[in-house]
This record gives sequence, structure tokens and C-alpha cells, in this order.
Amino acid sequence: QSCLSRQQLLAAIRQMQQLLKGQETRFSEGLRAVRSRLSTIHASLAKAAPELPAASCPALQAPADGRKFGTKYLVDHEVHFACDPGFQLLGSSTRMCQANGSWTGQEPRCAEISECSSSPCQNGGTCLEGLGHFKCLCPPQWTGTTCQYRAQTAPPTWSVTDDPAFSRQPRCAQIAQTQQCSCDPGFHMSGTASNGICQDLNECEVYQQEGGPRLCAHACVNIPGSFRCSCPAGYVLLGDGKSCADIDECSLSQDNCTSGSTCINTGGGFQCVTPQCPPAAGNISYVKTSPFRCERNPCPAESRSCHQAPKTISFHYLPLPSKLQTPAPLFRMATAAAPGRPGPDSLRFGIAGGSGRGHFVVQRSGRHTGELVLAQSLRGPRTVHVDVDMAEYLERVFQAKHLSKITVFVSPYEF
Repeated sequence: QSCLSRQQLLAAIRQMQQLLKGQETRFSEGLRAVRSRLSTIHASLAKAAPELPAASCPALQAPADGRKFGTKYLVDHEVHFACDPGFQLLGSSTRMCQANGSWTGQEPRCAEISECSSSPCQNGGTCLEGLGHFKCLCPPQWTGTTCQYRAQTAPPTWSVTDDPAFSRQPRCAQIAQTQQCSCDPGFHMSGTASNGICQDLNECEVYQQEGGPRLCAHACVNIPGSFRCSCPAGYVLLGDGKSCADIDECSLSQDNCTSGSTCINTGGGFQCVTPQCPPAAGNISYVKTSPFRCERNPCPAESRSCHQAPKTISFHYLPLPSKLQTPAPLFRMATAAAPGRPGPDSLRFGIAGGSGRGHFVVQRSGRHTGELVLAQSLRGPRTVHVDVDMAEYLERVFQAKHLSKITVFVSPYEF
């Protein structure tokens, strides 16, 4: 082997230095060109018109005989509408502000509905329409505002003369040659002083008059000289003698729910429920992770429909009294970021389905929370279903959707 001489090595090094210098010059010229181009773009953008403020939509008003939920009119914000009792909503119950400054949906209005259209009279009762109210004509065996009670639980007539317990002889005394007679508490004098009789005072009927105080939460039963209150099946009379409290059959193990189902306490009873995940459709399938929750299996990367499907489905059951005063918040949804991952910066809530449209609205209650509100009261007994979805966005890009399937059990009673 022959080695290069010292002169040959120096010549080779000088050639490499010249080559690197040329490459460095060309690289520096490329950087200067890129910097110059970026400066030109920056200058042109700086001279352009200032960025327009966030688009908004015209203010919306509540419909006559109705209410509006929502006060923000910026893009992607929603406004919800509901009607007062006795009216039904025509048009859109939810409208969203679009980027072009217009609202989705149609202008809502509230139309008066027939009180008898929902067939409120039970057990063969006949409904009579009134101005903003109705009246039920009940068969002889039934009584109550909607013929919901059997007649034997109703207050008896004013006087029961054929029952000796409801009629008593007065207590009389001769005072200054005049006979003075009086009755025991709870009785009143009937007839003349010479042949009068003490008859029971029917407190139930007296206090049942319009505007009078309510003696009992449920039914008033007249007894000689007084009255007592009774509660319907599934309730117990409280210590005050007039209020009724629901019996929790589930916690007392008084239910007959089979294995695999869950007992849900309701007003005056209970329900056995067995939530089921939706069946697989295409590449969308779910697995049950708890008795009341389903989670979507991983999606193929290219499946847009799978990613748009709810990531989680949860089941909720709410017992409600009849004719609950509105508006009444019922249910709240919230989001939380996984550790180490950025959470959504925007949420959208909506009613996705069910049988309770018109009675409920969804409104934002915080930056990361929304709530389901009962906007129009429900008269029981009935079962209503409503599906509420919550969509998560990050920098206006859809991330995931969560669905809550809510079942409302409305009691026949107002307590």
C-alpha cells in the first residue's frame, strides 16, 4: 500500500473546504430567500383588512304564551323554546346560530291545545272542556279530578242520617226557664230546639270548597265528629296525619325483579329495568361496561360513521310527581378530560329523540356542563323517554359524542 504524501493530503483538504464553503453559500442564499418570502407575506397580511368580529345572529324573542331558554346569539350557540301549559309548540324547539348569521329551523309559535285531547279522564269518565281547564264527569264508582279514585275513598255526603254513629242526641239544660241544647265538637244542631238532633259535620266536604285549605294530601275520610286522611297504595301516612310518603320497595326488598334486572323506585310503586346496548350495525358495536352504561368498541380509522356514533350510552331513570312546577332542572351532563390529554373547548347539547319532545329543553349550565329542564309539566301516570346527546369539539373539530337515554316515570299523584 502507498500512502498520500503530505502535499497531496493538504491539497485534498483544501478541495473539501472549498466544496463545503460553496454548499454553505448556497444554503445561506436559500435561507435568505425563505426569510424574504415570509417577510413579504407577513407585510401583505398586516396591510389587509382587520379580522371581522365573531359573527352573530339577530336576537330571538320568546313566542306568545311561551318561553325562551338561552341569551347568547353567537355562532354555534343554541336557543330553546317551550310553551306554557295548555299550549303546544309549532315550529322548531331548538335553533342554532349559523356562520352566515342566520338561525336554523323555523320560527316557533305556541298554539292553544284542547285540555281534553290527552284524554285525562280515567275509568270511563267524560271530559268537559272549559276555558283553560277541564272537568271530568265520573261514573258512580269513581271520583277525583280525573276519576282516579274509587268512590269508597271519597268523603261521604254532608250528613249520614241512616248511620246512628253520625247522629247523636244533644245535651240540654234548663236555664232560666229556657232549654239550652248543645252538640259535641264535630257535630252541628239540626232541627228545632224542641226536637233537634246533633248531626256529624262533614269536615271533608266543608274544606273541599274552592279556595279552602286542603285537609289531606290524598283522600279525606269523614268519621263521626272528625275526619282522617288516607294515602294510596304504595304510600304511608306521615306523622302529621295528612301527608303521604312514598314507600321505597326497592330498598326494602319488596320488589319482584328477577335476576339480571334492576329495581327502580317510583312514586307509589317500582319498575324492573334491564338496559340493553344497541345491536351491532356495520362496524359500530357496543359493549356493556356497567349495568347502566355501554361503550363503543374501537372504530376502524377510515370509518366516519363509526366515529360519529355515540362513544358512550348511559341509562338514567327519574321518578317525578304529577304536575311538577316548571321550569324544573332534572338532569345534568358534564365532560372531563382524560389525564394528560386536552379536554374539549366547546360542547353542544341537544335532544336526540324520545317521546317527550315539547316538554323538555336542554340548556348550557356551565362551560363544560348542560342540563335537561322540564319546561312543561307532565300529568301522570305516564312514562316518558327522552334522549340527550352531548358532542365534544376541540378547535371546532368534532371529537366525540355521548348519549344519555333518560326514562321519566310520572306518578299519578302530586306528592
